[in-house]
Amino acid sequence: MTEDNYKIFVFRAIDEPELCQQYINGHVKVLTDYGITNVSTNNSKWKNHPYIYCAIAKNTKTEELVGGVRIQISDGVHPLPVEAAVGYMDPNIYEKVKEYAFSDGISESCGLWTAKSVKGLGVARYLMRASVASSDQLGFSKMLGICGYHTMKLFNEIGFVVDKSLGKNGDFLYPTKEHIANVIGILDAVTLKYASKNEQRIMLNLRQRLDYVTQEIIGNNKITLEYDIKYKNITPGPYLSEDNYSLNLIMSSTV
Repeated sequence: MTEDNYKIFVFRAIDEPELCQQYINGHVKVLTDYGITNVSTNNSKWKNHPYIYCAIAKNTKTEELVGGVRIQISDGVHPLPVEAAVGYMDPNIYEKVKEYAFSDGISESCGLWTAKSVKGLGVARYLMRASVASSDQLGFSKMLGICGYHTMKLFNEIGFVVDKSLGKNGDFLYPTKEHIANVIGILDAVTLKYASKNEQRIMLNLRQRLDYVTQEIIGNNKITLEYDIKYKNITPGPYLSEDNYSLNLIMSSTV
């Protein structure tokens, strides 16, 4: 049996520019390996955004960054990646985000990637658990996302459901015409009641402990996971009002 050790930790993007760049480089490499170059989250502008929070996985023996995922909170100024990705196909996404933003706050889970070196080890699941579990520190109740069919099972178990009111019964041709993706959402990021019972239990336990070590057995791999999901810094707000929420800006901007 092989043994691997990973640390999964969170941070506010603007506090860690070097880690953000490593994240970007790793994400670009994975996308390029699969021949995908036009994903809306595939850029470096987000690392200067005060309402973006990252979770990353690092091999503690090699120091290699092996995966990451981000949370972007809707601030009424910068569009969520899902708006930039599918808004031109279905403008209803803009009003939906605005409605959620004004009610209980909304974010997006975006930019998930894992290196080929950890394929089959469940790193994407560990990252999503950590990211969603950490979200209660950030002051919103709903979380959107966009994912393809090949990752739908994972996202369903974490608590995301397909929004069939958007696109063609929930389907969009994204990131290319050869791929189909769905806009998905966690409609209750506080209780996580839409997650599977096992995933809900794990994520709520993570929220209680924030930093601890556990082990997973995946096939012939024994994986030690060190979680640290308490944010050192959180940007206050955002404080939304009709005066500072610009729908026109969101419809014409890119992240």
